Amino acid sequence: MVAPIGGAPSGERLRFKDFLFQRLASGRCRSKVVLAWADGRQFVGEADGVTSQAGELRCSAHACVQALERVVQPEMGFELLGVKAVRAFDATVVIVSLAARQAAQASRLVGSYLTETDPPRGAALAVLNATNRLLGNFFATR
Repeated sequence: MVAPIGGAPSGERLRFKDFLFQRLASGRCRSKVVLAWADGRQFVGEADGVTSQAGELRCSAHACVQALERVVQPEMGFELLGVKAVRAFDATVVIVSLAARQAAQASRLVGSYLTETDPPRGAALAVLNATNRLLGNFFATR
């Protein structure tokens, strides 16, 4: 059997290992997302943005997209189309929209994450929720 991209054993899942978010004195923000396989290999994504509610969410979601692309490129790519926090059911839900490209096929993905205390982290996790099934199928066929 051929090992999946990134060398993960069959059935292995990519894990959300670490998240760092900073608001800088310059009015900008910086986000770092670390994804890992169980064997310890890590994939880091980083992004900078504007310090605002929307800017912080976008920065964190983009950092997660960067980390994911380090795992799957050049066979697959992602584009962050939008990210938004909404109040629903007495909670904050972060919703992301992504475009995924694989060979000649493109698809649109939506993911969400329920958060109360850390919307930027929720944006990164919403990206993983959006891509979870697609990546599971992708790795299973490798």
